[in-house]
Amino acid sequence: MSSPLGLIAGEGIFPQLVAQGARAAGRKVVCVGFRGSASPQLQNDVDSFTWAGVARLGKWFRVLRRQGVTEVIMVGRVSKARLNDSPLVMLRNLPDWRAVRLWWTVLRKDNRPQTVLTAMIELFASEGIALIDSTQYCREHLAGVGVMTRHQPTAEQLEDIHFGWDRCNAISRLDIGQAIAVLKRDVIAVEALEGTNAMIERAGTLSRAGGWTCIKVSNKNRDMRLDVPTIGLTTIEKLHAARAACLVLEPGKTIMLEKPKVIELADKYKIAIIGYEPLAVVK
Repeated sequence: MSSPLGLIAGEGIFPQLVAQGARAAGRKVVCVGFRGSASPQLQNDVDSFTWAGVARLGKWFRVLRRQGVTEVIMVGRVSKARLNDSPLVMLRNLPDWRAVRLWWTVLRKDNRPQTVLTAMIELFASEGIALIDSTQYCREHLAGVGVMTRHQPTAEQLEDIHFGWDRCNAISRLDIGQAIAVLKRDVIAVEALEGTNAMIERAGTLSRAGGWTCIKVSNKNRDMRLDVPTIGLTTIEKLHAARAACLVLEPGKTIMLEKPKVIELADKYKIAIIGYEPLAVVK
């Protein structure tokens, strides 16, 4: 496509993977980076970069329209701690009238993730900009099908995977969380508001002997435009510290940040990584 790709970027390496992939595909990348969250290094991977407050929606759209953007990808976390670093940072991130209107008309009554997603899609569409699948330009970083590590799961871990997969999908459909920890066909921890890393740490305290399996799925009530499960080197380090032995991901729907390094580190720690499909035979 000849039109540039817009990139709304928070923290982490995910925005860089998107930018690098889009440029490799021949697209110019116009980036709006969240002040206090996006990495300054991202400026080296895009054609145009502008800092903006996370709630300064009007500035996002002015930058994107000026550059002729008709498609945008929005990825990366927002660092709440950095946003509160100083009064000046807080002032730069105060919501503009577009953000206030969005909150007043929609989000003050219902701020569930799916409502936020729908509101953002409609807001971009009102500006003539389509919010697209955030994995479109970095599909090589998605989890594949089968065992991705040299280290293989044991027969007991395979039983835990078969036992836990449907249960993990059930809590996802209920919007409770997207990950569980399983050991000997027992669910020892469930992810909720605290996130996957905190759940991993809790599972480690509940299974001193180790050898447990972490299962992580995509959220069944959302789509790939704003909510893609991700794991990275930090995830593997936490699994190792918590004495986990196996990580199970949903293939094609989970981003593995720096995938080759993640697999290499997992092999070092003898942690099997599996892209699980219920109808496929995992050996």
